[in-house]
Amino acid sequence: MSAAKPGEPSSLPSPGEREQQAASASEGDLRKQGPRNRLRRAAGAAAPSGGREPHAVGDRGGLHAYLMSERPTSRRQASWGRAYGAARTFARNRLAMLGLFIVLALIFVAIFADLLAPYSAYIGDLRTTRLLPPSSAHWFGTDDQGRDILSRVIQGSRITLFVVGLVAVLAAPIGLIVGTVAGYAGGIVDAALMRITDIFLAFPRLILALAFVAALGPGIGNAVIAIAITSWPPYARLARAETLTIRQTDYIAAVQLLGASPWRIVLRHIMPLCLSSVIVRVTLDMAGIILTAAGLGFLGLGAQPPMPEWGALIANGRLYVLDQWWVAAAPGAAIFLVSLAFNLLGDGLRDALDPKSKS
Repeated sequence: MSAAKPGEPSSLPSPGEREQQAASASEGDLRKQGPRNRLRRAAGAAAPSGGREPHAVGDRGGLHAYLMSERPTSRRQASWGRAYGAARTFARNRLAMLGLFIVLALIFVAIFADLLAPYSAYIGDLRTTRLLPPSSAHWFGTDDQGRDILSRVIQGSRITLFVVGLVAVLAAPIGLIVGTVAGYAGGIVDAALMRITDIFLAFPRLILALAFVAALGPGIGNAVIAIAITSWPPYARLARAETLTIRQTDYIAAVQLLGASPWRIVLRHIMPLCLSSVIVRVTLDMAGIILTAAGLGFLGLGAQPPMPEWGALIANGRLYVLDQWWVAAAPGAAIFLVSLAFNLLGDGLRDALDPKSKS
């Protein structure tokens, strides 16, 4: 290679030009390779030493890096990453997994109650099966009407799940709407809604539910309405407290500058941020809802005979608690186990959905 003459420009590129050309060539190759490698580069997946590059989404390490990326490239990636991190945190809590297993078992038993119950929950034999102790024929014994207690407890899981689910569906949205509207609107609206909330919080939940059921009449439907009416104030308080913090943030101010209406801000930007805390509180309150429903059934204001509601079963067994203890023990153990499961599940969800916790 001949050297360049003095005064003539050199035909060889400088080191800086060579680096720019190499970078341009690599970017051009990456564009030619398609979205697969762009996704791999966004996920941060590295090629193994053998030279074979794994697919970013198909490879476990690549998928983990994609979901746990600190700089997500899309809203979907950020949502999946939050859900994945919450699931990993929840799975590390063994007690929460135990609570989840018991709750799933309750749902399974409630769905297939007709197949799992060995006997009829409503028909017994007073001559041969009255107040029999637990045995291989009747695992939980029989009641004063000769009915199998295990079958009645299994059928009663449907009523418990119905009460818990319906109260959560009715009370949680009411409390979320009231709390977010009061916290964002402020002023007279906030004062009026919070004073109404304070009135409901001033009475014990069971006493207030008793008053509503006495006014509406006994029955499982009226009991659900009464429990839902008395359950929403704590959710409203929680949602209002979070809304007061969220409405001062910069992104809410940016949405306001874009011309979004107050209802759009509340429904699309504030409520989703308050939802996780409300879900945790609802899960923790499930035990209280079950106990309230059982208390109403025990007093004869909830489910009416011959419905196998757990509280009503305990009320029926209180007459025989000294001699035939199994009549009240089985439904009481079911209430205890399910209430404990919901508490464990709520604790796990609180740790998993806490934005300050690290996955």
